[in-house]
Amino acid sequence: MKLKAIVFGISVLSMTFAAQAQSNLLNAKTPDQIGIKTAAQMESDNDKPLQYGYVHDRDVLMGKMVWEIIDLDERINFPLYFPVDTANIGKDRRSLFDVLIKEIKAGRITEVYYDDYFNRKKSLQDMKSSFTYVDTTDAGREEINTYYDLYFPQKAAPKYDKKGKLIPQPEVTPKVLDAQYIDKRELGAIDVSGYKIKGYWYFDKRQGEMKYRLLGICPVAPEAREVGSENPDVIELFWVYFPAVRDVLHEWKAFNNKNSAMPITFDHLLNSRRFSGVIYKEENVYGDRQIAEYMKDNALNQLLESERVKEKIRDFEQDMWNY
Repeated sequence: MKLKAIVFGISVLSMTFAAQAQSNLLNAKTPDQIGIKTAAQMESDNDKPLQYGYVHDRDVLMGKMVWEIIDLDERINFPLYFPVDTANIGKDRRSLFDVLIKEIKAGRITEVYYDDYFNRKKSLQDMKSSFTYVDTTDAGREEINTYYDLYFPQKAAPKYDKKGKLIPQPEVTPKVLDAQYIDKRELGAIDVSGYKIKGYWYFDKRQGEMKYRLLGICPVAPEAREVGSENPDVIELFWVYFPAVRDVLHEWKAFNNKNSAMPITFDHLLNSRRFSGVIYKEENVYGDRQIAEYMKDNALNQLLESERVKEKIRDFEQDMWNY
């Protein structure tokens, strides 16, 4: 009987959370009411990200800073990538890149930097050249050269009468180039190939366990000018200081393939390390050089070196319990 009571209690609790996750889906009478919480739900809603506990410097017995790359081609990382086409998807479902860009534009995410050491802030104006590319096509250039006087009448050669007097010309509105002659590319979530993250592994001697603290995240993608080209070079678009954006990321949900009634917040997904990442750099005496710098032109050795760094961190915790 006790077992049945426990199972029943867990089921009721799960259904309660599921009802909160649906956000009035089953009670909505019109589609625009879906996603709007009732007054009772808002009054009882105390959904906030789990706060980090205070860690004293003396409690850190060992620490190691590592950088990882999250490949969005891996199936386990799909919740960070999809949906890329939001035309037919509800406004509550977005990829992580869309969430970051939207909140940066809204001014809610301000801790945006150029590099992974968070030395210099990066504004939205500084990112424009990477996100948007506008140029004239070859056909457009031919159009302008053919009808140059129509597009730039102010630059037309002056005309004189027989006496050498300048003939005044009427003001002419310049012709505007049609949209078909303009090549405009915008960087979107579909173009993001991965994320770089920076985190700190440390052994908390007070609790006797190895822990991880995520410090920064960076989307990796080609510049807008190279979108659609073959083998484009990818760059770091911007670095976000993760502890400062946890409240924002907790408001956005990633899709849960096993139970759509229980979506996962991006803050929960990243903090619980529900992704697959490969270490590409660790802090070292050589100026934090990357693995690819001393394991050149050998992808297998780079992967093995990445696993060696991971094992070195994991073995420290295991060695603490060997007597």
